[in-house]
Amino acid sequence: MTASVPPARARRRTALAVVLCAGLSAALTACAGEDPDKGTNGVGKLTAAQIEKKAQAAADVADAVHLSGTLVGKGGTYKLDMRLREKGGTGSVASKDSTFELLRIGDELYLKADASFWSHEERAGADTEAGEDAADKLQNKYVKVPEDDPTYKQLRGFTDKDTLLDGVLTLHGTLNKGDRTSVGPNRTIQITGGKGEGGTLDVSLDGTPYPLRFARGGGGGTVMLSEWGRDFPLEAPAKEETVDYGQQLPRSSP
Repeated sequence: MTASVPPARARRRTALAVVLCAGLSAALTACAGEDPDKGTNGVGKLTAAQIEKKAQAAADVADAVHLSGTLVGKGGTYKLDMRLREKGGTGSVASKDSTFELLRIGDELYLKADASFWSHEERAGADTEAGEDAADKLQNKYVKVPEDDPTYKQLRGFTDKDTLLDGVLTLHGTLNKGDRTSVGPNRTIQITGGKGEGGTLDVSLDGTPYPLRFARGGGGGTVMLSEWGRDFPLEAPAKEETVDYGQQLPRSSP
């Protein structure tokens, strides 16, 4: 003898099954159809090479940028905190032996450092007494670097937007798309050189696809890029804040 289910109860079970199936179907459809690029600038849909091109184009046309972080190279390790624009830049550079400030307006480049910087530089190429005399004279003053000085080109590179960005934003090896992550409040898409050994670049998915973080491969340091397009003042130092070095700068300068 087969037990029978009352019609009313059977209808309720059927209705419940329909509701559950419909809800599950809707949830699965939503998950499967969710667009990770919704509300972004769309560069996440591009290939790694296309993303790199977009980021480089955005960086090239930006009027200004704030670059900070650490770079490791053959010449040592440098901590940078530079604000750069097309015709100048200002900020600080710290190495193992010294910390100094740079200011460039057009082709005029100024160097400012404390007594320990000048004492170290002079000791590297002259006697101690001369170094102490120079340190007393030059400390915390702006020294205008002659354009024909051997260190001019190298120091200027720290204040040149195109030169510095070319040096810190270059990925090596085959380009690949990496993870979606974030830098501060900004969503980003990563592109890598190889599997990261050639560097990792975070490109903004919000607004303009600016480069926001670059990690150099092989422990070569990480730099942050912010304040894209935000202008800042560049003014020549007052006469009383400057001093004439009187000779060629020490060749041991970074």
